[in-house]
Amino acid sequence: MGSLSSAWVGDGTGVLLVLTTFHLPLFMMHFGQSNLYRSGDYGKTFKDVTPLINHTFIQTEFGIAVSPDHTGKVILTGVVSDIGGFRLFRSQDFGLNFASTDLPFEPLIQMLYNPADCNTLLTLSISVLFFGFPIQWLHLYGYFSNSNYFFLPDDKGMLELRKTADYGRSFQTIATKIFSFVLGGRFVFASIMTGTETERRIHVSVDGGEHWNMAQLPSVNHEQFYSILAANEDMIFMHVDDPGDSGVGTIYVSDDRGTVFSKSLERHLYTTTGSDTDFTVITSLRGVYMTSVLTEDGALETVITYNQGGKWQTLRHPQNSHCSTDSSTNRPNRCRLHIHASYSTTMRMNVPMLPLCQPNAVGVILAHGSTGDAESALSPDVYVSDDGGYTWLLALRGPHHYAIMDSGGLLVAVEHTNSPVNQIKFSTDEGQCWNTYNFTNDPLHFSGMDSEPGSRSMNVSLWGYRNDFRKWVVITIDFRKLLTRDCDEGDYVQWLAHSADPSGPTDGCVLGYQETFLRLRKDSVCWHERDFSVSKTASPCPCTLDDYHCDFGYYRPENSSECVEQEEMKGHPLEFCLNGTTEQLQTSGYRKIPGDRCEGGFQPERKETDLMRMCISNALHTNSLVSIGSFGVMFRKAHYLDIESASKSSARVSVSFFFLPGLELFTMSDTCSFSIPLHCANNTLKNFSKETKFEFFIFLAS
Repeated sequence: MGSLSSAWVGDGTGVLLVLTTFHLPLFMMHFGQSNLYRSGDYGKTFKDVTPLINHTFIQTEFGIAVSPDHTGKVILTGVVSDIGGFRLFRSQDFGLNFASTDLPFEPLIQMLYNPADCNTLLTLSISVLFFGFPIQWLHLYGYFSNSNYFFLPDDKGMLELRKTADYGRSFQTIATKIFSFVLGGRFVFASIMTGTETERRIHVSVDGGEHWNMAQLPSVNHEQFYSILAANEDMIFMHVDDPGDSGVGTIYVSDDRGTVFSKSLERHLYTTTGSDTDFTVITSLRGVYMTSVLTEDGALETVITYNQGGKWQTLRHPQNSHCSTDSSTNRPNRCRLHIHASYSTTMRMNVPMLPLCQPNAVGVILAHGSTGDAESALSPDVYVSDDGGYTWLLALRGPHHYAIMDSGGLLVAVEHTNSPVNQIKFSTDEGQCWNTYNFTNDPLHFSGMDSEPGSRSMNVSLWGYRNDFRKWVVITIDFRKLLTRDCDEGDYVQWLAHSADPSGPTDGCVLGYQETFLRLRKDSVCWHERDFSVSKTASPCPCTLDDYHCDFGYYRPENSSECVEQEEMKGHPLEFCLNGTTEQLQTSGYRKIPGDRCEGGFQPERKETDLMRMCISNALHTNSLVSIGSFGVMFRKAHYLDIESASKSSARVSVSFFFLPGLELFTMSDTCSFSIPLHCANNTLKNFSKETKFEFFIFLAS
């Protein structure tokens, strides 16, 4: 059968490209067959456009690279057997036409777009660092417009963080003793080796590496790791691994400088086997995050925060979900809802999809979950929340593939089974009631489904194959034929987010303000329209304990809103290094959550005093211009926030690069110390032996 990959091109264009690939795994050879199909009507009809790429074999791991700026740029990387090389096919008109260019190197990853300038592409190969253009490849020192990049070259075993503003003609060393580094929002974090080189500490910069401060986080040894779980312009969620092979750690949350951190959640699950965590950002409601903890008795438990880590709690039991009251009388947590995420998929549980939410589908979350004994986790059900995780409803029995469409006005699902299917399930009331539709009289083995990104589409494409295994089948369903009426003002109702006590004066106050949305009525069967935008109003609230994180040296005991001093910090002055001088913190235990807008009310005392005593960060280094050395690079998307990819593995992958807004690029490199698999942009590359070097290409897609 081979493989099938698809990609939507543009926003609202209806253009869908499908690539089918059959690959013969011959030793040291690339051989196979690819077919490219194009649809201009949301997948209802397709045209075979394989001649546009000269019937060239496209490797599965390269796939279809579509520019994120929705301007119709498409890149395909093909293997040309007759010349023993690679060829680039590029389109600038949504796949109507393709131009080709032979590549003077062997790419190891899919072509990558700079999200700030989609005329710039990057890829990875073997050997030295190069920049160039698709037609005329230029060496690093060729002419380019000014742009800022960061690299971490390997300088005789000592890693240094270097910065160039002229595409590599000169470099400025901005930090030394680097073990790893990562970007998070406007923050740059670096894990720095201490003087003994047996421990590491986190340093942070908010000005692109010009100045560094040591973060107030515990140091870690060679068996531990740090990992950024989430980041925005206001703050950072940082996981710090516990000593020993426990698979758990502590989540810390930062202030708006990324320097002062507070404990947020203990016993946070983050395994060492696959570096898996269930940490999920709920994008459908502000301030909401969900993850798993490992309880003292070894059970997994889902916890959720509604105020950016200020307080965590378990999920409520869904009222319509079965759970034995006899077995849970003495252990009420056995009836709590547990959401299955990355850890469950790593453990090969029957969980075909991770939790799903979208910013334009306010409050809606779809997820697999289970309640009760361990046996219930073997076949999870689909649960839905329409209020950002406060309450949950058992929506569908058994595992399913699902999608959010029409800005939350339409939910669709297909059963996950080994048997052929011919039904799709859909809901127009945010998962309370479900209907079925027979989309074919000839059932197919379902492989996956896809709808246009952004959850605004009314078209969903299902793909699979029939019993003869001869060809792929793609079926597109247009739900616009079902929701024929456009929504009007009478179809919407005001909804107060985070509402838990309608009679209380501060009901819905989260992060300092109340937020009211216009949402579709549950009984309205209509179409939002593609250009629908979420309507909301906000009003400030008085400050309460819930508007504060526990300050440095303090923590919140379970089931408590008050902050208490950590035992190990009692009797010790709270001091930290900020901008080269020692600051002393005088606090009553509370620090306002970054981004919180509350006014008046509870205002705890807090003061930072400059002790006029100099302090030096291990990351500081005399700025100097250096010549270019050899580089190794491996791409990680900017939102992939693992600060140390290898966690506790002794053979660590330490090559990466990142794009930043404004054409900024961060990279880190080192030789691969062992023969280990490299993983890049979710694609497994290949094994490389000791001292493997890489070649890095940047070129403009003109």
